[in-house]
This record gives sequence, C-alpha cells and structure tokens, in this order.
Amino acid sequence: MKTIIHKADTRGYANHGWLKSHHTFSFAGYQDAERMNFGALRVLNDDVVQPKMGFGTHPHQNMEIISIPLKGALSHKDSMGNKRAIEVGEIQVMSAGTGLTHSEFNDSKTDDVNFLQLWIIPETLNVTPNYEQRKFDILDQKNNLQTLVAPKDKLEGDALPISQQAYIYRSDLDSGHEIMTPLKNKNNGFYIFLIEGEIEVGGQILENRDAIGIYETDQVIIKSNVNSKILIIEVPMN
Repeated sequence: MKTIIHKADTRGYANHGWLKSHHTFSFAGYQDAERMNFGALRVLNDDVVQPKMGFGTHPHQNMEIISIPLKGALSHKDSMGNKRAIEVGEIQVMSAGTGLTHSEFNDSKTDDVNFLQLWIIPETLNVTPNYEQRKFDILDQKNNLQTLVAPKDKLEGDALPISQQAYIYRSDLDSGHEIMTPLKNKNNGFYIFLIEGEIEVGGQILENRDAIGIYETDQVIIKSNVNSKILIIEVPMN
C-alpha cells in the first residue's frame, strides 16, 4: 500500500474578495509540480462565495465536473438550457465533453456558499455534453458508504453518471465507528478528503480538510475518532 498525505494547511489559497478558494491540486495561480493530480482526479477546490457574487459564464471541455454544496445554495445556468439551484444534499455532475459554458452564482443576500468542485479527467474525449443533478438522502450516509457518482456504464442505485471508471462516496461516521471501502478496480486508488472531524486511515490521523491518497491496495479501513463527514473518491491511477 502506498500513501500520500495532503494536510489542509498545505493547499493553495486564493482570496479574490468575493471568492475564497483552497486548491488541493495545482489550479489557476497556484502551481506545484508535485501537486498536479491524484490519478484521474485533477481538481479538488474548496470554494466560499460571498452573497450576491459568483462565477460568470465560462467554458469547459473534456472534463467531468462534480459540484458538492456544503453550505448554502448555488445557482447554475448553462448552454444546455439547464437553470437550477444546487442545495446542500444535492450533487451536480457535468460531462463537458465537446464543450459547454456555464455560470454559478450565490443568490443569497446574506449567506456565503461553500462548495467543493472536483474535476476528473474523462475516460473518453469529446463525448456529448451531459448535465444531471440529484438530491441524496443524508440518512443513507450514516455509518454507511453512499455512492454519489459512478461510471455511466456501471451505474448503481441513485448514483449520477460520469464518463470515467471513477466513483465518489460520502459517509458520515459516528465516533468510534469503522467502515471498510473495497476498490472497484485494482488499478484504482482512493483519495479520502475529510470534510470535518477526525479519522484514522492508512496509519495516519486526519483532521478537518486533510486528505490522503491511497493506492496499490485492495481496500481501506477508515475509523472515526469523533463524528466525521468524509468524501471518498476512487479514480484510475493511470
């Protein structure tokens, strides 16, 4: 088993006034040759958007984009005709494929929006762009591995589809609880991002916003030392 640790305070940080963003991997003005990606996981941004502010219309191509609100609601509008708000408990996926444009905005007059945005390198280039959004039952995350995203050719349960052999899970573990996460594919690895709490995994203790990449193993056991909220991303390593 091989591991790589990314402590919360080693992430890149940008303060644009209206946007405060922590970058796990190289992004925009934050560039680090040692932090380009973890397998097919290219971006994991932890963004806070101020009230009545947002991202103007901008393009994407050949990338699987997943947005996960942690606080507040983010309005979305795109060139495919989708115009919706993404709220806590919902997940949004976009297969950018041959190309699309979209905007994201915090409509609240008083409250910040905090959301995670992930970019996963697609398995196949130039697919037809696709957008999907779904609300998930947070009770299904309780001491359980809830599948949020899965490959479009291997969907399970309510999982949303992406064009890659990758999976995204959420789990809310009570203090003292353990959960085992088996790999779907031996060529994949896990990137475990601790939203909040304290866990033990791969011989390491992680605290709020810490992360660990684990690969060349069949499974991972996660133990929660306090009540913890965990995001688990399984991606191809090559």
